[in-house]
Amino acid sequence: MPHRPVIVWFHDDLRLHDHPALTQASQTGHPLLCVFIFEEPTATQRAQGKASQWWLHGALTSLSVKLQQLGGSLLILTGNAEFLIPTLAKESNAAAIFTHARQTPCERSSIEAITRTLPSDVHLHQYWGNTLLEPTSIKNKTNGIYRVFTPFWNALKTQNILSPLSHPSKLEFFSWDSSPLSYAYLTLDTLLPQPNWASGLHDTWEPTLEAAHETLNDFIHHNLAHYESRRDQMGIDGSSRISPYLAFGQLSPRFIWHAVRQHGKHSGSTVCFLREIAWREFAHYTLYHSPDILSRNLKPHLDMLPWKNNHEYLRAWQNSRTGIPIVDAGMRELWHTGWMHNRARMITGSFLTRHLLTHWRAGEAWFWDTLVDANNANNAMNWQWVAGTGIDTMPFFRIFNPTTQAKKFDPHGDYIRHWIPELRHLSNRYLFEPWTAPLSHLQEAGITLGDHYPYPIIDLPTARKHALEALSSCKEIVS
Repeated sequence: MPHRPVIVWFHDDLRLHDHPALTQASQTGHPLLCVFIFEEPTATQRAQGKASQWWLHGALTSLSVKLQQLGGSLLILTGNAEFLIPTLAKESNAAAIFTHARQTPCERSSIEAITRTLPSDVHLHQYWGNTLLEPTSIKNKTNGIYRVFTPFWNALKTQNILSPLSHPSKLEFFSWDSSPLSYAYLTLDTLLPQPNWASGLHDTWEPTLEAAHETLNDFIHHNLAHYESRRDQMGIDGSSRISPYLAFGQLSPRFIWHAVRQHGKHSGSTVCFLREIAWREFAHYTLYHSPDILSRNLKPHLDMLPWKNNHEYLRAWQNSRTGIPIVDAGMRELWHTGWMHNRARMITGSFLTRHLLTHWRAGEAWFWDTLVDANNANNAMNWQWVAGTGIDTMPFFRIFNPTTQAKKFDPHGDYIRHWIPELRHLSNRYLFEPWTAPLSHLQEAGITLGDHYPYPIIDLPTARKHALEALSSCKEIVS
């Protein structure tokens, strides 16, 4: 038997740079056996979203190519990790397993189960590779956890964020016949949608390691300086667009943090962007310490909120047929590209949970399936934030007026006209609320409401009134 290998178990860290598990494994002197497991859904772990699966196909292909160029390979399996990892360790006579720490309860339970199953001489080593810091390293003055972002952000700024690790200078790989596990081989093309509805994703994104670094570099050199003033403007390209690369670990948060700081120094836009990275960190921190965020309101008194959960309203929202242009524009961007402008995420989320009184879990589930940057921590915390049910949230009584939001953050209507071209000939006076336009104006623009574009499914002022009444009744029930 050749020198015993060590297993490097990739998960949401599909890169070679700043990869603590890979670095530590390479320093053992043992050859590497690299594996990724596409885990089947269970009673406690849902299936990966379809848009995320499309991205995963490209990310795994890219990582496989990189490993092959270095003389190695990536064993890609599908099934139950609690069975496959111990089986792989046994069949390969592995000396150890190296991976990054998990955060969701089911993933952490799975790691514990695997550790109990391994032979006594095989140790599983975990490292924090997908956050800036270990979630247990930041505590408040009473040695508890932070529940509000700003104090967390202030504490984070005092921490020593370690410099990113370099790509290991030398990697030796294990040559092994993996046929005993052939029953679990994953054919990557099974991750692609059938029939193929992902042409918009393909036209928008390149889910490779090279593109990850190119996207970050392009943002740093062209958009970072204007990030603070442009990030909320929906009609211009002011976002970093690195979120899917971060979600799949093709870029590490530490690498991004130091690259941005090094280039931008202490400018307002640099600090503004680093706050966004810190918000992601806060989401992962919150998930680690409050795992129920994935399924229940973190404000228990809102459990009594009388949600309407109107299925027709939900479908109209999903299908970009609400009749509210800024909402429908955001939802069309999501469906076409697998991504949505951050301001549009807030507007569409507020509209669903406040105006339509639909539970945030319905929106979270739709975003989980349609976003290429879907991530348990960010998805759940952001939806609870916009719904007013989480920690450090926008209060439920603060209800975004989508028309006001559109006029403020898409003042020229560029975003709406791009994603709803049937409204492109409307003047700005009526673009944001086409139902208020005179019939003659609609005819001149070639629009028949109810035909080319729907009437609004709700009256905005009335829906706002109903939302506030629902909140009031919730308070009365609790009291």
